[in-house]
Amino acid sequence: MNTFLELEAGNLVIGAFFMLIALIVATRPFVRASFKRGLFLAVFVFFGLIIAGHYTLTSNRMQEVKSAFLEGQSVICENRMHRKASQGILISKEINWVLEGDLFTNALYNRPFHAARCIVKIKPKINLEK
Repeated sequence: MNTFLELEAGNLVIGAFFMLIALIVATRPFVRASFKRGLFLAVFVFFGLIIAGHYTLTSNRMQEVKSAFLEGQSVICENRMHRKASQGILISKEINWVLEGDLFTNALYNRPFHAARCIVKIKPKINLEK
């Protein structure tokens, strides 16, 4: 949970900002009473569902990535450092990457990659018989 809060702090602040706007609008005297309760409740439920869904998807993907890596599969992580060349980096045990908690590290690479920013590399099934 702490990792999720750390990684998604920006999105959570944006959601809180919209909740604050809804609260300010709902407390204006010219807004009908029924609309006041409904507006704030709707915004609260909407952002609550989106945040809960995003947390669930991110947590499940992280577990899938870590399990696949530990089983010897390759993982592709987002490379935000070099945007001009490849935007993804291939990570696997075969090329000396290590999983430490939620971070992939390598002694030959200067920065770690977080499992939340990675996906499992899928090998395409090619049928050559036609």
